[in-house]
Amino acid sequence: MRKIVFWIHLCVGVCAGLVIFIMSVTGVLLMYEKQIISWADGVSVTPPSGSIERLPVEQLIAKVAEVETASPTAIAISSDPSKPASFSFGREKTVFVDPYTGAILGEGSKGVRTFFRVMIDWHRWLGMGDTDNRALGKAITGASNLGFLFLVLSGIYLWWPRNWNARALKAVLLFDRTARGKARDWNWHNVIGIWSAIPLAILVFTATFFSYPWATEWLYRATGEEPPPKRAPAASAPRQNGGKSAAKESSDTLSFSGLHESWAKAEARLPGWRTITLRVPASPSAPLAFTVDRGNGARPDLRGQLTIDPKNGEEKWEGYESQGTARKIRLWVRWLHTGEAGGMLGQTIAGLASAGGAVLVWTGLSLAIRRVLKRKNARTESVPEIVSIP
Repeated sequence: MRKIVFWIHLCVGVCAGLVIFIMSVTGVLLMYEKQIISWADGVSVTPPSGSIERLPVEQLIAKVAEVETASPTAIAISSDPSKPASFSFGREKTVFVDPYTGAILGEGSKGVRTFFRVMIDWHRWLGMGDTDNRALGKAITGASNLGFLFLVLSGIYLWWPRNWNARALKAVLLFDRTARGKARDWNWHNVIGIWSAIPLAILVFTATFFSYPWATEWLYRATGEEPPPKRAPAASAPRQNGGKSAAKESSDTLSFSGLHESWAKAEARLPGWRTITLRVPASPSAPLAFTVDRGNGARPDLRGQLTIDPKNGEEKWEGYESQGTARKIRLWVRWLHTGEAGGMLGQTIAGLASAGGAVLVWTGLSLAIRRVLKRKNARTESVPEIVSIP
């Protein structure tokens, strides 16, 4: 059995190695994405003295409308008096505003955001994120990720010492600084594999949910719950008025009148909130969805969503505690995958595990190549020399 598992392990590693290496390296580069973007933006607010309060949201929107022709896609306000209000315009642009004066403080760092967007495209779709081949890229990374999950689990079995003694444990738990060549690759492959096995298993397992809908369905059925209905694919918006979509037309006519009162309701829903984000609806009749967070943005148990119907003012609050078991687990998936659920320490562990994955691919392929060359040389040496007699 060990020999069978070994050869499957080797074949899967050789076939999926390059893609796994790309995903691992980009995972390392994405390790501190949030902190680096915040540092690169370098925008802060000097809180006014006295008891001056933030301007109503409608006034902040009006200030932004003076310099931006498009409607924002999201609006976020922090309870921290030193942080500006942020207006997002898709993934490409963020405008910061002083919440006390309405002054435009500038845009977020485009270069840094572009860099991380490219890294995400390679991490998830092998650089095909902005092309018609995204589905192909997603299929390749999804299949490679499943292969990576097998490599991690089978690696634990293969790395497990047959004899539990000090010498055997030392060989797989500690680096041998004197090893060279094949012995060094074997030592690194085993040691890094053992120490990164658990975090890698979490990273790879959670990534499965991003590639395959059946993973979420399995989660619901495993917890004895009915999976949610599948979403119908979004239909393309009809083109009109010289190429402008109907969806864009409706967003241009959005009215933000009364938004300040709705925002106050969101603030009252979760005492101690730190950030409130409104995903701007696509049409005036669509409900307002506020995400109220009293954590760092990566703790599902510390946030909830308030939905307000603009037609009748009906409110719906969905907190973490009201969710079913499967839904609660699913809410953690993204933040466990990035490590953000554990704060900066969790991000560091996730990044180091990704670095370990890259080294595992490198040393694994090196060992495979050495094995092939050794077999080739052995066959060459076993062929008898033919001596010609004149």
